Amino acid sequence: MSQSPVLTSDNTPWWKGLTSYHWFVFAMASLAWMFDCLDQQLFILARGSAMKTLLPEGYDASLYGGYATSIFVAGWATGGLIFGSVGDRIGRAKTLTITVLMYSVFTGLSALSKGWIDFAIYRFITGLGVGGVFGLAVALTADALPDHARAGALGTLQALSAVGNVAAGLISMWVGGLVESKAISPDFSWKLMFLVGAAPAFLVVFIQLKLKEPEKWVKAREAGRVAGVAFGSYASLFGVARWRRSALLGMVLCVAGVIGLWGIGFFSPELVGGVIEKSLVEANVPANEIAGAKARWIGINSIVQNIGAFIGMILMTKLAQKMGRKPAFAIAFVAALLATVGFFQFFGGKGDVWMSAIMGGCQLALFAGFAIYLPELFPTRLRSTGVSFCYNVGRFVAASGPFTLGALQAHLKAGATTTEAKLDAFRNAATYMSGIFLLGLIVLLFLPETKGKPLPEDS
Repeated sequence: MSQSPVLTSDNTPWWKGLTSYHWFVFAMASLAWMFDCLDQQLFILARGSAMKTLLPEGYDASLYGGYATSIFVAGWATGGLIFGSVGDRIGRAKTLTITVLMYSVFTGLSALSKGWIDFAIYRFITGLGVGGVFGLAVALTADALPDHARAGALGTLQALSAVGNVAAGLISMWVGGLVESKAISPDFSWKLMFLVGAAPAFLVVFIQLKLKEPEKWVKAREAGRVAGVAFGSYASLFGVARWRRSALLGMVLCVAGVIGLWGIGFFSPELVGGVIEKSLVEANVPANEIAGAKARWIGINSIVQNIGAFIGMILMTKLAQKMGRKPAFAIAFVAALLATVGFFQFFGGKGDVWMSAIMGGCQLALFAGFAIYLPELFPTRLRSTGVSFCYNVGRFVAASGPFTLGALQAHLKAGATTTEAKLDAFRNAATYMSGIFLLGLIVLLFLPETKGKPLPEDS
């Protein structure tokens, strides 16, 4: 397969010239990823309450919440490996349907958990479906839309994931209100959130009805059969030096962002909840009102964090188009480091919730970069496989993030007797771990610039 002679243009507005079917593909891919992110965020917001209900008395809910997160992330990584390869082999659209249905069904089943073990199993299987969506949605969009639309569409697709996250925050606030009004018990609140998260299963119907495989992939698949070229093959991905280098370096790039977000940033509810609870106790708020108020403020924090994320991802998309992929990443990694340290060191109460927007914008900006950059590193026959490998295999490493944060926090709070001392230990643990963003800066030195270049193919 030869490389396309047509260079992409980042100057033309990406939406110009798109047909109604192009918009349909973009909408379906974006909705699949948006609902995927809704599920992720619901888990983050419901995790604390679920652990308190499911664990026997005396167990550390924060520690086991970290374990559950690591298991979920490990399932995510495994699903990315499996379904990325399947998407290159049998088609992006078909495989996307399977993954959306999987994460929807098992999100709903999570609400039926009786203990920590079955909850962890459901979360692992949910992670399998969640892990497959990103690589498939990105590859589908990259292959189906015109070259000039690719970067803008992929950055916008990632930015729209923040809508799913904001929706999760609104759901958390709604559920918190139900708890405050005593319409439901705190023990049922997290179950209700997971049941709501099962709704995206309906999206599968629309995907199955009209979504077709990209013409680019269909032609490449036929040509590959004639030539005997392997599609979705990890042996092929690592058997060619060019693709192996892209896969390994791209994976390390993603590890820095994923650990930063899932190992640190997405534990902001624990800090926010702890600080808010402390302030409510000091204000002599009745104990039976604290749980609902705490849940509401955690929801507000999530909304603010993800509004910032949306803005950050849009800005990252524009930077990547104007300056190039590597300079944009360099700015984003530095900003993420500074914003994360600032949030965990200085967040002091309700008046500081705006800091979540800054941290969310800087951390999630990296993920818009991943959506734009990763498809530009691999050929059609390995695009879903390569993107999923980079984005998801790094999660096996990233799964250690919550464990590391929990262990570091436990070490730092050893001997701590006050709530303030325990919160300080958590702040410092997150601050030390923020150094992971420096890894992203280092690996950038060894990666190629792809701005203005055609998607690569086997030469």
